[in-house]
This record gives sequence, structure tokens and C-alpha cells, in this order.
Amino acid sequence: MTETPAPARTRLPVPPRAARFFVLLAVFICAACGLVYELALVAIGSYLLGDTITQASVVLSVMVFAMGVGSLLSKRYQSRPALSFAVVEGLLSLVGGLSILLLYGSFAWLSASAYQPTLVLLAFVIGTLIGIEIPLLMTLIQRIRKQEASEAVADLFAADYVGGLIGGLAFPFLLLPLLGLPKGALMVGVLNAVVGVAIVLWLFRSELTRVAYVGLALGLVAIVTVLSLAYYYAERFEVDARQAMYRDPIVYADRSEYQEIVVTQSLDGVDTRMFLNGDLQFSTLDEYRYHESLIHPAMAGAHENVLVLGGGDGLALREILRYEDVEKATLVDLDPAVIELASTDPVIRELNDDSFEDPRVEVINTDAFQWLRDNTDRYDVVIADLPDGTDVGTSKLYTVEFYSLIAQAMEGDSRLVVQAGSPFFAPDAYWSVGRSLEEAGFGSTPYNVDVPTFGNWGFYLSTLGQAPELRLAEEVPDLRFLDEPLLAASQVFPTDRREGDVEESTLMHPRVIGYHQDRQAWRGY
Repeated sequence: MTETPAPARTRLPVPPRAARFFVLLAVFICAACGLVYELALVAIGSYLLGDTITQASVVLSVMVFAMGVGSLLSKRYQSRPALSFAVVEGLLSLVGGLSILLLYGSFAWLSASAYQPTLVLLAFVIGTLIGIEIPLLMTLIQRIRKQEASEAVADLFAADYVGGLIGGLAFPFLLLPLLGLPKGALMVGVLNAVVGVAIVLWLFRSELTRVAYVGLALGLVAIVTVLSLAYYYAERFEVDARQAMYRDPIVYADRSEYQEIVVTQSLDGVDTRMFLNGDLQFSTLDEYRYHESLIHPAMAGAHENVLVLGGGDGLALREILRYEDVEKATLVDLDPAVIELASTDPVIRELNDDSFEDPRVEVINTDAFQWLRDNTDRYDVVIADLPDGTDVGTSKLYTVEFYSLIAQAMEGDSRLVVQAGSPFFAPDAYWSVGRSLEEAGFGSTPYNVDVPTFGNWGFYLSTLGQAPELRLAEEVPDLRFLDEPLLAASQVFPTDRREGDVEESTLMHPRVIGYHQDRQAWRGY
């Protein structure tokens, strides 16, 4: 490799080898920051809308396209690469650092329909700025010392890719657990600004006019100040934005490792509601309608050993434990934060009758799908009280494979009940659950009831082989909503919501997602 000294106009404060090291270090750090912005956009979309695949596809495709646009635009700034790079990094840190707050605010105060255009715009701007970076950095490295273009590209991309690796690992394992999504993005923005602008102010100050130098220094101070103020007020902003999305005052809010947990309470204290990632889980006004309909038809038979998949609020457990001959109830729920809330919050504890304090209850915090693969026990009753299969993370819980695993935990006359969403708002998704149960070897009886805060809601009672009779146990406790006549009526579906031409959902073909996302699904909900 033949090297020549840097042009005379580039007077470096350190030897060329050290200067080159610091530039590559800046590449490494800026690449890590860029990937964090990218992952943060995907994460906020999955939190707010729940569709991880769509959000990731939109963000990645728009950003990659924008990076190409940025690379072309960089040609215009090659005459002043140091100044251009500092300006680009300043803008990138400002837009990337504030992106999560901007998206959350648009979702909360504008509308859900405004979120997607805002996401696309931010992804495009961030991608364009990242695309301008690399060509400018290439020029700066060559200003330090000349080398073969192929070797310069190899060094630059190596630093860039390794930085991406560190950013990708730091995001889920460091930034999210310690700072959360908004503050994590803001902290990365500060780092990005300091590194990207400071490297120019220090190493390439000889290429800057006095006005440009002072302007960049003042700009850096302004950017760090804005991001620091946003960091300071981030929690207040998040509280105000979150409250704008709910009708009643928020009395509890937390973001666990898996989801956002919100509890609201009406001003008169009558209506307490729990939301997970914005989706209503229950209202104290009518949750008994849902849980009586879910539990008691499945308890008409042997029920000494009961398995509950989901149901971390303890309300399904409450109904199960009303049967004195239940010997053990095992609850498998992914999020320990929901269990902790349901075990400590006075209102929810009263609502679930302190079900988690019952010695018959065993709680296991893990993924239900993985747990079933390793389970060797058999159960009289299995309750699948799981979130709707609207995205990749939950759709696997409504597949043929999942129901086949449940079948391995059952024997003889064991019964399975599945909450299957709304036959009115998402009929194809509802009936697809029945097809998946059938493919897994179950005979199923579909039924539906009205829960005012949910709307029309549907379930399947299933056994291995023949479809079971829908009835209540002889020793059923006193119920507020469900009785035999209502149970008989619940098996009738209106003509416009009866089973259509739908297919089962599998791990390789999670059709339930598409059925939920159909443009007619959930309209008016």
C-alpha cells in the first residue's frame, strides 16, 4: 500500500495514525447510534400497534432506500466534508434522539392514522442522514492520509459494521432495561452529537472558518441542551401523552420487559380497567361476564387439576377456585409484572379474591408455547386466556402446533376452552381458531356472549375427538351472568357472522394475523 502525506490544508493536532484511529472510532460510535435509532423506531411501532413484522419492514425498507438517497446527496457536500459531516451528525442526533417522543406524541394527540406517516418521515430523514455519513467519512479519512480506495472502504465498513453489532446488542440488553425507550434514544442522541461534532471541532478545525467553528460549537451546545431538556421532561411528556390515549385517569402505569401496563379508574371509582399495550384486558363493570363464560362451561366435568395459560390478572383463577374440589391450579403467564400488580394492587386483589394467595395455585412465569413443549403433566381442564393473535408474538398461541402441544397435556375427557376474539368484529379470525383446533384433533363447540366493554366475544369449548356438550357443572357456584338458557343461546350465531371460507393458522402460515388485520376487521370497535 502506498501512502502520501495529507494535503497541506489539513493540519492535524495529532499524528496521522492517531487521527485515523479517532475517525474510525467515531465511525464505530456513530454506526452504533444509527442502529439504535433504527431499532427504536421498530420497537415503538410494535409497542403502539403490536404488528412487529409490518413495523420492521416499513422502517428497514424506508431507511435502506433513504440511505441510498443520502449517498447520492453527499456528492453536493464533498467540497467541505468536515463541516458537512458535523452538520449531518448534529441533525441526526437531534432527529434520532427526539424520534420516539415525536412518534409517541403523534400517536397520542393526533391519531393512530397519523402515526404511520410520521414513522415513514422519520425513518426517511434518519436514513438519508446516515447515508450521507459514509461518503463524507471516506473523504475525511483520505484527507488524513491517502490509501487505496478498497482498503479505505474495508476499514470504514469494518468499523461501521462492528459499531452496528454493539448498538444492536446494547439496545435490548442495556438501554431498554436501564433507561427505557424515550430516554434511551435521547441519551444515544447526546452521544451521537458529542462524538460526531467534536471530532470535527478537534481534528479538522484547520478546515473550518472561524464563523463555521463557532457556529458548530454553539450548535453542539444547543443540541445537547435540547436533548438534555427532553430527557429531563421525558417522563412528564410520557405521562401526559399516555393519559391522552385513555378516557379515565391513569392510576398505574409501567413498562415491563414485555409490554406497557396501564390501569385507569373512573372519577367515581366504579370502573377500573387494565390495558396491556393499549388493549383492554378487563373492566370492573362487566369482567364477570367474560370470565364466567370462559371458565364455567369447561368446569362441567372432572376439574381437580387445572392449567391456565395467560390470565395474569387472576380473574380466571378466581372463578376456578370457587370450586372446592379443585386440588391444583397452575397458571403460566409470560410477564411477572402483571402477576405482581394483580397480587398487590388493592382494587385488583379485591376483584380476584386474592386468588394468588390460595395455596392451591402455582404460578410459572414463562412463555406458554415453550413451557408446553417441556411439560409432562396432564390436566383435567386447560384454560387458554391469551391475548389475540394479532402479531407474530401472539399468533403462535393460535396455531395448530400450539393446540397440538395442549393436546399432549390432556387425556380422556379433559376439556380445553379458548378465548378466540370477537365473532362480530373479526369473524374470520374467530372461525380460523376453530379450524386450527380441528386440525390439531379437537372437536369444538363455538359459543359467544356480549360483554359491553368488549362487544360480542367468542370462545371454543373443545375435547379430543368429538365436540363436547356446552353445559354447566351440577355443583356450579352462584353466577351473576351465566345460566343454562343463556349458555344454550350462546351457541347461536347470526347469519352474517357464521363460519365462512377460512383456513387454519400454523407457525409457517400464521393466517390469524391476516384475518385480524383485514381492512374490515375491528372496524367500529
